[in-house]
Amino acid sequence: MRYEIKGEPLPVVIVYLESGESIKCEKGAMAWMTPNMQMSTGAGGIGKAFGRMFSGESMFQNTYTAVGGQGMIAFASSFPGSIIPVDVSKGDFIVQKSGYLASDTSVELSVAFQKKLGAGFFGGEGFIMQRLHGTGMAFIEIDGYVVEYELQAGQQLLVDTGYLAAMSGSCSMDIQTVKGVGNVLFGGEGLFNTVVTGPGKVYLQTMPISNVAQAIHGMST
Repeated sequence: MRYEIKGEPLPVVIVYLESGESIKCEKGAMAWMTPNMQMSTGAGGIGKAFGRMFSGESMFQNTYTAVGGQGMIAFASSFPGSIIPVDVSKGDFIVQKSGYLASDTSVELSVAFQKKLGAGFFGGEGFIMQRLHGTGMAFIEIDGYVVEYELQAGQQLLVDTGYLAAMSGSCSMDIQTVKGVGNVLFGGEGLFNTVVTGPGKVYLQTMPISNVAQAIHGMST
C-alpha cells in the first residue's frame, strides 16, 4: 500500500493498492476511487461493533479491495484540519472520539476507557476514547493543524481542554485542577487541565471542533 496526503487545511489521503489489497474505513469516509475498487460492509462481530459505537464510530465498517489490477481510493477529512499516518505495528495508539478515518484491515479499533473517572469526565476528551492496535497503517483526523511532541518517561505536558487529539498507548492521561479561586473565576480557562505523562508521542490540535461549535453558538446568541 502506498499513500499521499494532500490539501491542508482541507486534507485528503489518497491510497494506492495492489491487486487483492484491501483497506477499511468508517461509513461515508470514501471520497473517490477507481472503478475496480470493490466494497463490502460488515460489523466484524457484535463485540467489535459495540466497541466502535461506544468510541464514537459507526457499528459498521466498509472494506474496499482492488480487483483485477491496481486500484486507488481517497478518504477526505470531515473537518478543516490535518490527516496523520500512524504505524500501529509500533504500538497501540489512543485517539479522540471520531478521530479514526481509515486503516489497513489488520488494524483493530476498540474502546479505550480512561482509568480514572476524573480524566474522562473533566479531561476534555470524554470518558471513552479510541484504541488502535494490531499491525499496519492507520489514518487519523486532527482538528486544525497538528503539533507533535515526544515525551520521555515521566515527562509531562499540561494541555487545555480539547486540544489533546492522540497519543501513544504508552502515555497516560489524568486531570489537574486549576489552582486559585481567582484563576478559576476570572482566568477563562475552566476548572481543569489535562495532564499527559510519557513515554510516547503526543499529538495536539490547534482548533478543537468543540471550540468552534461554542464560538458559532456565541455569535448566534
